[in-house]
Amino acid sequence: MKLFHLSDLHIGLKLMNRDLTEDQQYILNRIVQYAKEKQPDAIMIAGDIYDKAVPSAEAVSLFDSFVTSLKEAVPQSTIMMISGNHDSAPRIDCFRQVLLKQNLYMVGNPPEKEEDFIERITLNDNYGPVHFYLLPFVKPSMVKNIIGTNDGRNYSYSETIKKLIEREEMNTKDRNVLISHQFYLPVNKKAEDIERTDSEIRTAGNIDEVSGEVLLPFDYAALGHIHKPMKVGSDVYRYCGTPLPYSMSEAGQDKGIIEIEMKEKGVVETQVLPLKPLHNLRIIEGELKDVLNQSCDDFVRVVLTDKQDLNIFEMQEKLKNAFPRLLEIRRENIRKNNYQAVVKKDVKMDPFSLCTDFLNGVDEEEKDLLQDIINHVKGV
Repeated sequence: MKLFHLSDLHIGLKLMNRDLTEDQQYILNRIVQYAKEKQPDAIMIAGDIYDKAVPSAEAVSLFDSFVTSLKEAVPQSTIMMISGNHDSAPRIDCFRQVLLKQNLYMVGNPPEKEEDFIERITLNDNYGPVHFYLLPFVKPSMVKNIIGTNDGRNYSYSETIKKLIEREEMNTKDRNVLISHQFYLPVNKKAEDIERTDSEIRTAGNIDEVSGEVLLPFDYAALGHIHKPMKVGSDVYRYCGTPLPYSMSEAGQDKGIIEIEMKEKGVVETQVLPLKPLHNLRIIEGELKDVLNQSCDDFVRVVLTDKQDLNIFEMQEKLKNAFPRLLEIRRENIRKNNYQAVVKKDVKMDPFSLCTDFLNGVDEEEKDLLQDIINHVKGV
């Protein structure tokens, strides 16, 4: 069985107030092209479909166009999506029962009542059934009526996910796939060891971390939430990352779709299908004259290292002409504080001495002129 793993589309996101509609449209079309070429049996999108809980009309239209094109390209494929922490779970759940008849599963809310379980979808191939568990983004408070509390206090994120999975009657002899949007930590790793990007929302103290041990019953885990491609201790427990770079900390990162081939139990093969953006995200550093020689149409942060002062307005105009998608201009700090400077004791000075000391380096003619001005002011 061939699968596609995507996540964190963040449709509607702006890059430092730059509209990305054109770039997102381009990359979503590229995903559709890959789907048409590869014909996956299932496509998994692991949360953060939109960038905001209340997406703009333009963002909704772009997503609608993407899903329509995807269904036309692979009409027999099963498309499965879950909500992420950026999404509105009720909005993602809208028309859920109608859409499943189109082989399109959009799951926004996690289990809410004791009789509810994680949404499970079963597909079959020559090796038997594959069970997909669709678990949207979960906070402990959202499911406390199901898993209970720890002496009146909510369980941790890790304990919450563990208890939700343990409730499932999972047949580990079959192949099982989890689609989830949480912060999973590789075993024996600390949250501080994980490289995060500036476009991610992080919790204070990393209280949302979940131990990667909970993934062990699954043959593959299609994860979302971390924006950089990352493995959670195994080739089969993975974050695919965003399809586009969404912050300067992602400049130069390789983005892609993870293609999975599930064969008999225990045999899973993966490869990354590269996604090249319409416009790259670059950091260009150097003196102004050298930077201007690297003009391009990419999204750019310019870091200037010139030691001499520059005409700000002239510099900005030249850079904007050279880089139409200029995001920001920074100056490398070349002035250093002189911490060894001698601090003089305050001395009461007459007006003439005070002025010459402040002006520093006046000649005799300027001194005579200065004395005349002071005398005139004093009425002497």
